[in-house]
Amino acid sequence: MRPSGRKTDEMRIVEIETGVSRHAEGSCIIRCGDTHVLCTASIEERVPPFLKNSGLGWVTAEYGMLPRATHSRMRREAKNGQSGRTQEIQRLIGRSLRAGVDRVSLGERQISIDCDVLQADGGTRCASITGGWVALRLAVNKLMEAGEISQNPMVEPVSAISCGLYAGQPVLDLDYPEDSEAGVDGNFVMLGSSKLVEVQMSAEGATFTRAQMDQLLELADKGNSELAALQLAAVS
Repeated sequence: MRPSGRKTDEMRIVEIETGVSRHAEGSCIIRCGDTHVLCTASIEERVPPFLKNSGLGWVTAEYGMLPRATHSRMRREAKNGQSGRTQEIQRLIGRSLRAGVDRVSLGERQISIDCDVLQADGGTRCASITGGWVALRLAVNKLMEAGEISQNPMVEPVSAISCGLYAGQPVLDLDYPEDSEAGVDGNFVMLGSSKLVEVQMSAEGATFTRAQMDQLLELADKGNSELAALQLAAVS
């Protein structure tokens, strides 16, 4: 039995609320159970120096957790410097979102995705990727409506979900009580077509078999298919 009472292949309730930031070109709050993340997309008519005059656009991301996103207050990273975990997560978000973008069609501009965790209960990086894609798509919609680009550069939805072995069972979408006790924990980033973008997976307290890995991949495919449908509904 899972602590939440969910079935092994059941996700937390996911809600995506768009248009939550007045100034950002694209924005949403994604709520995956008790994990809530604010995602905003900002368009800049420039690219990093290494892409200047290349004709290619760029998508990058920043990630952070607010001081009381967790049970006890954390110190602000802006004051104390980013942790290795934060840097790793924001690089993951950026390269995941770029996998679903035609950077030629985007043109020589940068879209920055900011993911701020308001409340954490496991799966913050997955929620950030999923919500980040929604904010990105909304920003691209504005570029198209303004006639700044003629071809939609958003190739496919990009979403992410966690899966793992909890109490010896493969389960979908781990919340914090499961994540903290899981024998195996993984994050699966996928396109809407079910192609894999990235898998981050490790044995936390036990090894796992190829058959168990296949079960987790099947759960991830199910979860990401459901998330892609929610993403498309949110931006339609």
